Amino acid sequence: MPQFKANIQDFQFLLNEYLNLSQYANIEGFAEAGDELMTPVLEAAAQMCEEVLFPLNQKGDKEGLKYDNGRVIMPDGFKEAYRLYVDSGWPSFTCDPAYGGQGLPEVLNMPLMEMVCSANLSFGLTPGLSHGAYNAIKLHGSDALKNKFLPKMVTGDWSGVMCLTEPQAGTDLGLVRTKAEPQVDGSYAITGGKIFISSGEHELTENIIHLVLARLPDAPAGIKGISLFLVPKILVNDDGSLGERNSLMCAGLEHKMGIHASPTCQIQYDGAKGWLVGEPHKGMRAMFTMMNAARLYVGVQGLGIGEVAYQNALSYAKERLQSRAITGVKEPNKPADPIIVHPDVRRMLLTMRAFTEGARALALEMALKNDLAHRHPDAAVREEADDFVQLLTPVVKSYLTDGGFETANLAVQVHGGYGVIGEYGVEQYVRDVRVTMIYEGTNGIQALDLVGRKLPQDAGKYLRAFFHPIDAFITKHKENSAMAEFIKPLAKNVEYLQQATMYIAGAGLKNPDDAAGGAVEYQKMFALVALAHAWARQAEIAIDKLSNSDEKEFYTAKIDTARFFMQKILPQTTSLLQSIVSGSKSMMQAVL
Repeated sequence: MPQFKANIQDFQFLLNEYLNLSQYANIEGFAEAGDELMTPVLEAAAQMCEEVLFPLNQKGDKEGLKYDNGRVIMPDGFKEAYRLYVDSGWPSFTCDPAYGGQGLPEVLNMPLMEMVCSANLSFGLTPGLSHGAYNAIKLHGSDALKNKFLPKMVTGDWSGVMCLTEPQAGTDLGLVRTKAEPQVDGSYAITGGKIFISSGEHELTENIIHLVLARLPDAPAGIKGISLFLVPKILVNDDGSLGERNSLMCAGLEHKMGIHASPTCQIQYDGAKGWLVGEPHKGMRAMFTMMNAARLYVGVQGLGIGEVAYQNALSYAKERLQSRAITGVKEPNKPADPIIVHPDVRRMLLTMRAFTEGARALALEMALKNDLAHRHPDAAVREEADDFVQLLTPVVKSYLTDGGFETANLAVQVHGGYGVIGEYGVEQYVRDVRVTMIYEGTNGIQALDLVGRKLPQDAGKYLRAFFHPIDAFITKHKENSAMAEFIKPLAKNVEYLQQATMYIAGAGLKNPDDAAGGAVEYQKMFALVALAHAWARQAEIAIDKLSNSDEKEFYTAKIDTARFFMQKILPQTTSLLQSIVSGSKSMMQAVL
């Protein structure tokens, strides 16, 4: 049987020491986010995820969903677990107090999101998508829509979903055909079909708020003719009570390789009543609010699966006896040594730990920067934080989901033959996490976003928010001998990344295929340097704390993992750079 234990100690280290949240106490919402609240929140979230959600994970995978004439019936226990989640106040955690939220910063929500994804990814999709829908309505909806729909979404009594994809319109949303006809009462009649709608129909909440991309009658062709509409499953009366059923239904469920307890729906709208969100023909701008938040959340899905996969691989490696260590017997009282003594097993385990702990640092920093971009009183700080978020969003989405899939596969490999046996749990993690590399924009699309939109933005303005802090960190420690083994490789690889950036920028002007052909490698290279900076910063703290802390094992492990990352993972950048500068000729002229 698989196991899961929330890594509270690492969350505390990152929030208190790595990010030093206490320095932001003067910012709205952060004063209440001190350790006196943080620790109980982490412990309560851990208890819920370990004791309620995790036991339902394998059960939900095996039982799956039932479809009955438009109804979706969840696996046993899911409805009760969601009610507990709502009654505990988790949906309102970071929402605006004006609509009943608690107003806490997003950086405190990230540990909860990761724990939920580790414990039960299928369950986590519904509240995760709802939070994204809340953000889109809050930022782009009219006051009337916000006052009518947000309070119940904040409590979690109503959920929210995004409805983008159609059979002919996946990545290319300019091909959307769903229609929106204006009505005399100011609403719109929405007609068309959507597919791949996660949590589009279920029995967890009494209402589901659909955010639907559609075209007005006078819409220009392509992406510039897309508008966004709020379409509730159940119409809401003026007094806030639920009215009649809207003209929409779930026409079927997709049968997927993973996340079997998450309903992926085909939704049909037959003149359903909806309301415009934002301006006509500006739907993509509003939807990107939801999608950008969702991309970070999807990255955290990969991280969450990576964490639980690592925990199970580590536990198995300590217990499984096979062969003797090549340097001599380690456990003479046993018939064989545990496989954790073997170099290749240790390589896999350390690769997993270097990913999960490095990615966690990056995800939490992204959440903090997002908070600063919206809450900091200094406009310059807000702008720099937003630049960082804009630049790193495709990097985080892609690298954390790629890494989550790799980590899940490594967990299977550590388990050997038992890894493909269902009762051990790790094969489910491979199946569940695979889709994260595809939805909310495939990782290849993320790479194109990085090189095509983010790099050239305002003559490279976004890049300064990334490179300047790293340069300052390197300068600070260039004479620090205790940090040399981390600073030297970081500095060298920053140079490599800058070389790649110059090539991508120049290649894009001369031949767009050259920039696009190296985009995926460039995106991974960018992520590796970002993690190298995160690991060097963690090593700095650990070195300082090691001599006068009771947590010597924890800080020693941080230094060990940082060293492994620098020596065994970061050098991948050299081959990535070579591939990037080779251009696109070999792939574009090849006969296929």
